[in-house]
Amino acid sequence: MKLKLSYFFLFIATSLHAQQIKSIQLRPLQEKVFTSIVPLGTVLELSFDDLDADSKSYQYKIEHMTSDWKKSRMLTSQYIDGFDQNTILEVTNSFNTLQSYTHYRVQIPNTNSIITKSGNYLLSVLNDYDELVFSRRFVLYERRAIIGVSVERSRNTKTSNSQQTIQFSINHPTLQINNPRQEIKVVVLKNENWNEKITNLQPTFFKVNQLLYTYTNKTNFWGDNEYYNFDTKFLRNRSLGIQQIEKKEVYHHYLYPENYNKYKKYTYFPDINGQFVIRTLEANDAEIEADYAMMHFSLNTYQPFSDKEVYVYGAFNNFELTPENKMSFDSENNTYRASFLLKQGFYNYSFATVGEDKKVNLRTINGSFYETENQYTVLVYYKSFGDVYERVIGVGTGFLDQNR
Repeated sequence: MKLKLSYFFLFIATSLHAQQIKSIQLRPLQEKVFTSIVPLGTVLELSFDDLDADSKSYQYKIEHMTSDWKKSRMLTSQYIDGFDQNTILEVTNSFNTLQSYTHYRVQIPNTNSIITKSGNYLLSVLNDYDELVFSRRFVLYERRAIIGVSVERSRNTKTSNSQQTIQFSINHPTLQINNPRQEIKVVVLKNENWNEKITNLQPTFFKVNQLLYTYTNKTNFWGDNEYYNFDTKFLRNRSLGIQQIEKKEVYHHYLYPENYNKYKKYTYFPDINGQFVIRTLEANDAEIEADYAMMHFSLNTYQPFSDKEVYVYGAFNNFELTPENKMSFDSENNTYRASFLLKQGFYNYSFATVGEDKKVNLRTINGSFYETENQYTVLVYYKSFGDVYERVIGVGTGFLDQNR
């Protein structure tokens, strides 16, 4: 019983600490893109805020992983020139904000850690006790193959209005592949969300220096729907998606309620596929001068979803399901509600349900349509006979062409 209580309190403490870490971003330093899949040698910057605002000492750790995200068999010295674990030194306190925080950032590679191999990598942040605070995935790839990606409306008559089919080719004129079925692995990602991927694919056709993957059903994804969005670049004035603002201990922003409609039809509006951008028009340096606001989300329904939990879903917390972004049902108003702190910026979000199967489902509330503009990324891993690790030899991206 004492052991169970110890684990319970440890879980509570970890969850509470995780809620204090906000605005985690891992993106290329020089490019304004929402990706951590980049060519080998690209500088990535990890940044995050700690709302405890007490200047803790955090360390980062880099680990090489296999294509299925298990720790690889390589020694650290085989993929890093330098050290795999170092202290994050760039630490700055917030300035002129209602919500105090400490901002941390580190660039990878740096003079202490130079990555020499392509592949999957896990970047972990640890506290003073070497305990995991959070982790993020990134992929470094070589340009040894050209990946052509095509996204089309599903050819399955049962799902032609709700699914999208991804077909692709691997062109490798300068790379000898003797046994593609054993040497090549591919992963197809939707919107760079590692919760939505397809693996275990084999080529359907072989040509000289080319592998074709032309499935009609096995590479189908649900189209889902465009993401909702809001903008908090102004704290005191209403902006996109904001219905009401109140000033309390921090500013509280109430979003316009969304209404559940199981007969919803597709309506195009541009989004950034669930991602977010930190920005403010009320200060010069958004990293330390952008404030936090308590964001209030609401979803009107006729009744609660039976045997399903509802979450606010997006890249703001790495597409994860946590107690913080779980919605509670207000039976008096037939409304699901959730509220949590987010830094000023432009955000995409959606509503996800989770049933007894523990699978995330965006279709229950938002619908699924073949017209939705999703981004698909194909990663190609190569490991020839005798190699000790899986190289990433090419990456391709594709979007639906609605004119086809």
